Amino acid sequence: MSGRFGTGAGGADGATSPEARPGNAGAGPADGHPPAGPGGTAAAAARLQQLFEGHRLTPTQRRIAHCMVRRAADVPFLSSVELAELAGVSQPSVTRFAVALGFDGYPALRRHLREVPPAGGPPAGGALTPYQQAVEAEIENLRQVAGLLADAGPVERAGRLLAGSSPLPVLGLRAASAQARGFAYFAAKVHPDVRLLDEGGTMLADRIDAARRAGAGALLCFALPRHPREVTEALDHARSAGLTVVTVADSAFAPVARHSDLLLPAAVGTGLVFDTACAPMMLGRVLLEAMCDALPDAQARLEEFDARAADRGLFID
Repeated sequence: MSGRFGTGAGGADGATSPEARPGNAGAGPADGHPPAGPGGTAAAAARLQQLFEGHRLTPTQRRIAHCMVRRAADVPFLSSVELAELAGVSQPSVTRFAVALGFDGYPALRRHLREVPPAGGPPAGGALTPYQQAVEAEIENLRQVAGLLADAGPVERAGRLLAGSSPLPVLGLRAASAQARGFAYFAAKVHPDVRLLDEGGTMLADRIDAARRAGAGALLCFALPRHPREVTEALDHARSAGLTVVTVADSAFAPVARHSDLLLPAAVGTGLVFDTACAPMMLGRVLLEAMCDALPDAQARLEEFDARAADRGLFID
């Protein structure tokens, strides 16, 4: 699994829980600390990601880390008991987590987070509207993706895996189905056999098996909150069948992380009633570019499509 980190949150299918949205009761940090602006929250999340990177965490510790990233602005002001309650773990688990990160205990971790405040805050000229805050948060999510792409290795490796798999199954259920469909639509213009898997049910495993029998070597999955149980089951089935699973997810702590061979994280926006997924979409397009780079005949296929489209008069521009 990749060592990169992202953020995520979820309520109803694709929806942000009310307490996680700006301006709602229960969203503010403890100890009277004022809530950070969208840029400050995203910067705090990025700082936590850097803190966790390189540490081998247990499933329980990943759950704590995921909770901390989601509540990045609050964490420096939460007690170990409060953090344990938010993460749904025991208080001793929080202490062991802090020790695993190299601190003497949770108080030392909290001091560290308080002493190195994240950059960011409200811009000069007045407070932003909630809609502007949502857009600014998405811009920060895109900046995080740009930062991760400074190391192009994971995306280039993923591109080679996808280019070398024929057929190429692309999985995305519920909130992630739009991401999977968009990727599959464009990928089909350069890849000889792309198979979209955007419906669950008992046929899903059959379609994965069929792709494997036809020669597939890898499967691409888009996974966004809330994460359907079917997705993790499908990924386990794909790996047991011998497929390499590449996943674009909202967080390296997402439930799909331990079911993936290569995970590329891109945070979702949580400032509106329903999560926004600009960063996962952008990462998907970058992954398409990497796949095209690894396909020797990608340019020829694109030119062939353009010629056919012109003959059929498909487009008006």
